[in-house]
Amino acid sequence: MHVVIAPADRGVIATEVDDAGLPTAEPTALRDAEYARYVAQSAPTTRWVWEDTAVSYPPLLRAGVRVERCADLRLCRAILRHSTLSAGSPVATGPRDALDGESPLLGPASAQTLFDIGAEAEHIDPVLEHQRQLATVAAAPEPGRLRLLLAAESAGALAAAEMRFAGLPWSAARHEALLADLLGPRGPAGARPARLEELAREIRAALGAPTLNPDSPQEVLAALRAAGLVVNTTRSADLRRIEHPAIPPLLDYKKRSRILSANGWSWLDTWVVDGRFRADFLPGGVPSGRWAARGGGALQLPKQLRSAVVADPGWKLVVADAAQLEPRVLAALSGDLTMADAGRGRDLYEGIVATGAVPDRNSAKYAMLGAIYGATAGQGGRLLPRLGQAFPRAMGLVEAAARQGERGEAVTTRLGRSTAAAGAGWRDAQWSASSPDASAVDERRARAQARERGRFTRNFVVQGTAAEWALCWLAELRRRLAALPADGGRPELVYFLHDEVLVHTPEVLAGPVAQAVEEAAGAAGRLMFGTFPIDFPLEVAVVDDYGQA
Repeated sequence: MHVVIAPADRGVIATEVDDAGLPTAEPTALRDAEYARYVAQSAPTTRWVWEDTAVSYPPLLRAGVRVERCADLRLCRAILRHSTLSAGSPVATGPRDALDGESPLLGPASAQTLFDIGAEAEHIDPVLEHQRQLATVAAAPEPGRLRLLLAAESAGALAAAEMRFAGLPWSAARHEALLADLLGPRGPAGARPARLEELAREIRAALGAPTLNPDSPQEVLAALRAAGLVVNTTRSADLRRIEHPAIPPLLDYKKRSRILSANGWSWLDTWVVDGRFRADFLPGGVPSGRWAARGGGALQLPKQLRSAVVADPGWKLVVADAAQLEPRVLAALSGDLTMADAGRGRDLYEGIVATGAVPDRNSAKYAMLGAIYGATAGQGGRLLPRLGQAFPRAMGLVEAAARQGERGEAVTTRLGRSTAAAGAGWRDAQWSASSPDASAVDERRARAQARERGRFTRNFVVQGTAAEWALCWLAELRRRLAALPADGGRPELVYFLHDEVLVHTPEVLAGPVAQAVEEAAGAAGRLMFGTFPIDFPLEVAVVDDYGQA
């Protein structure tokens, strides 16, 4: 059964609909508390249809109600707008409206009533939108692909809301100790920490610049040049090529300063409340379908501070990381049995070495990443021809995607997420370069833009399909965790980073949770690629803190 939820004054309107989205009963007006009971008493298999999970689900979580399935109309609209599988449909060609905008996320102190999502917010008719989306999928040339993608995307939205509600367990005391070790004792707000001040003195002395502010790239660049060094930037990668006494303390300063600015005491005071770090995860936040995050840099937690993520007493963290996900996805996506065999039951890069295509594991890694990300120079670029000979189907797929991009065409992932076709500005530049009076500058610019777009589309098909696998993994894991016993507390997903998940679980359930994580990965592979013989191995650790994983 599907139930469409529309916001109303101090409550919602719930409409039961059939598989085509047509109402099967009169709409029901529900006040806040009534709505929570209505959802709690409904069948577990009910699919809740709403504009935006990030808005509609948190009030239910605060009321102690969780749902198993939903359809997030905003996320589904974004996919159907661009997918080549739904091109020409009313959803793809219809006028833009409020559903095409950014999600109006609620803050932690918002919504004192259950479904107070703002009287001034603009809303679409979710029943009609649901009907249009269902019809679009049904009319697609391969509806199963889109149906799975939309279900996985919506399940990811549920998981994102639940992760924010649960929060990542965080020890403020451990964080303080790590900062003290890296930066020195906490001082007055705005003051440079002691360890950074020591490094600043070393840098000034080495460069003969007693008033240098090492936080100013302009001043640092000027001081380096005044010391006789030929430098154009203060980027760490460029500085490492230089031999000078100022460089080691300068690199050390930059590394520690980044931690201070991104995750220092101000971050700790702002983002860790009652032992939890809560950020807004944004499913589908980038074009390939990978997640983004809003607030707190949730997807860039530095390794130096991960040991501050500490399980509660009597609980554990189960940390799982998919090994070499993108190359394995490429093998399955292209149907390259030789490449799949290279990774069966072992490290894929070692398997590539065993084929004789490359001399060692590092070469295999650089070459494969070069193929996926479009490297044409360096070690990866030099080895691409060897990979092409060893794995022609896999290399042929990414090359074809690159050529499509260079022609301005859209490319599509396994389940149906597509890039937009090249815009008018890009096409104008290509046309200008091909005209009889085109200048050499016009031609170089057009070639560079075509290559850049080709690198993007080459990577998009692999990274986007890997993101789809990860969504299926997350959805399967979420379902399996819900089925575990709740003795001593229920295991909770608390973190997700592209190909890595963290589950906070009672210690007695750590073993079953680790098993569920691995079984969910296998199930995701079957959902995505059927019987194609590809492994998706995981590195799973049961730890007390994230830094131990």
